[in-house]
Amino acid sequence: MSDLATLKRDACRHIDALAPELIDISHQIHARPELAFHEVFAAGLLADTLDTHHVPATRGAFGLDTAYAASFGAGGAEVAILSEYDALPGIGHACGHNIIATTGLGAALGLAALNGALPGRIRYLGTPAEEMGGGKELMAQAGAFDGLDAAMMVHPAGVDLETMPCICVSEVRVTYHGRSAHASAMPHVGLNALDALVTAYQTLAQLRQHIRPSERIHGIFTETGLAPNIVPDKAAGIFYVRAKDADDLADLKKRVQACFDAGALASGCTAQVEWAKADYLDMKTSWPISNAYVENVKTLGRDVIDLDLLPSGTAGSTDMGNISHRVPSIHPMISCAPANVVIHNPEFATWAGSQTGDKAVIDGAKALAMTALDFLMTPQLQAAAKAEFEASAELSRAAVARAYNPSGRADIGGCGCC
Repeated sequence: MSDLATLKRDACRHIDALAPELIDISHQIHARPELAFHEVFAAGLLADTLDTHHVPATRGAFGLDTAYAASFGAGGAEVAILSEYDALPGIGHACGHNIIATTGLGAALGLAALNGALPGRIRYLGTPAEEMGGGKELMAQAGAFDGLDAAMMVHPAGVDLETMPCICVSEVRVTYHGRSAHASAMPHVGLNALDALVTAYQTLAQLRQHIRPSERIHGIFTETGLAPNIVPDKAAGIFYVRAKDADDLADLKKRVQACFDAGALASGCTAQVEWAKADYLDMKTSWPISNAYVENVKTLGRDVIDLDLLPSGTAGSTDMGNISHRVPSIHPMISCAPANVVIHNPEFATWAGSQTGDKAVIDGAKALAMTALDFLMTPQLQAAAKAEFEASAELSRAAVARAYNPSGRADIGGCGCC
């Protein structure tokens, strides 16, 4: 049996050999951005590439048309490596999911090339709809992450970080229905849906004065009426509600719901309030595995900065948080842009398709592959990750139970890395 250092060297050598193909795939996905649940080109390209390299892929996996799954290896522990590949409306791959897609692909193919020398099992998953809809939570409900010992992915950013600071988020859409009327001739006949929405918004603004520093409520109006002389009979808005953990999120959602109810009560309109099917949970980083990742990525010449250097309150949200409460997980960040260029910014999309982005693809694939090997070949690391995870397992089980709303809308939810 090969030793750990040899396996790492061999996996990285295979990834280097694949570099031109991986970079080409990254560029193809970058050039054809697709929104959540519609990533037909990206998912097909990634699955076809697996097949080409004799790693059979199951398409339409776990109930999602643009998900895929592949597995290989035998015996020992099992690690999941994840790819994301959806884009953002209007600004394409400004979150760099073309890089996430190909780091996962490269790591999986690099490990698959070890053949019988692989000391365990790999489950490689293509996970759609991270930017909206909580694809990983939906896949988890179908069993995609059952039986795993660890899960990992890497996300592009302006700096290298050992994890992404994350809090919980839920998306909610509210639509008020009133009654139209001529705004001058017969205003008394109308029920003003815009008034209902404005009242709710003002109530939310008042609520924001009395929530925790770790909590957020923000949103926009998406429909406000047709003309000034027509009492609006319909008005709608989209809001994000955030909190540091599942318990706080559940409490805050109740208070937000009361604000929507107040808008209806004050105006005489009816409120249609639709919460997401999948809330995004906070990231429960597995620090033993994260430490291994940091050591590996440093060998590639990268400088991982201290999380304490980030501005106070810096946090995003990701559905990888939902997986981290099911299995020991990591979600590090890998630099592909200058530190002053942040994700979800059109400039970041340019960097995601640049030579710097290409380097992140290869380095990220190598770091994930090496970290997976560390986990598979080191019983002490497996034990440490398991023990740390189990220390808060009851809290995680409760968080997972709160994160899924069967009556919610599957096409909304979260906001993906933002």
